[in-house]
Amino acid sequence: MSDVSGGPGALPTFFASHGGGPWPWIKDQLPGDWTPLEASLQSIPHQLARTPRAILVISGHWEEREFTLQTSPRPPMLYDYGGFPPETYEIEYPAPGSPELARRAGALLDQAGLAVRFDEHRGFDHGVFAPLFVMYPEADVPIVQLSLKAGYDVDEHLAAGRALAPLRNENVLLFASGFSYHNLADFGPSGSVASRAFDEWLTHAVVDVDPEERTELLRHWEEAPSARASHPAEDHLAPLFVAVGAAEHERATRFYHQDDFWDALSSSSFRFGDALAES
Repeated sequence: MSDVSGGPGALPTFFASHGGGPWPWIKDQLPGDWTPLEASLQSIPHQLARTPRAILVISGHWEEREFTLQTSPRPPMLYDYGGFPPETYEIEYPAPGSPELARRAGALLDQAGLAVRFDEHRGFDHGVFAPLFVMYPEADVPIVQLSLKAGYDVDEHLAAGRALAPLRNENVLLFASGFSYHNLADFGPSGSVASRAFDEWLTHAVVDVDPEERTELLRHWEEAPSARASHPAEDHLAPLFVAVGAAEHERATRFYHQDDFWDALSSSSFRFGDALAES
């Protein structure tokens, strides 16, 4: 493995379970207690000790044939959900984009031998605007979204994280937005057993073992208990691999966990690298 780690003062990276749809605006209409998830996202700015100059978000809601970066200076909204109240299709999260960061990230990916494309039209999906609204409600931190690569190959996404690691020393927050459990067919009591089994394995694989062993375990995540029952497709797990790759030799901390998300599910979020200030 390459020697990937943050220098002094480097920002940690995060994998966050981002909740469902436009939940911050309608949490009183949804099942379960949303306070722990909300508090965990609100804690992230305090764990950084300073405001990042920009945020690079890897969302489970965007994949392309090649890694693709959003380049609009004013990204529009993308309401990529259905069945929610009409007002949730009028939400605005007017954070600016950063074409400069998109170019920098693209150059890093290219230097690592990873094909990269740019998209000037892509808007913020709810994997971006829902958690970022909770973290930075003033929408005053520039955001660039990076797609997943179709196929979700673990090593390719680890490699993308390694390539992007220098951004951590440039006051850019790498924020992987997904979900530790994502089976919409069993999103409730029927998913309780599977989500708990996989969450226990994931926490062990991410937090309890040495970073070198962590990488190897994640390469074989499909062998974990209830892996495919928890992730029929790994679109919401793949962002984790990017966050890990960018802090591959650093310890992880679970900073959010519930066993009763949506009244029944186990859900977790992780930080890679040390907090710069404790929340």
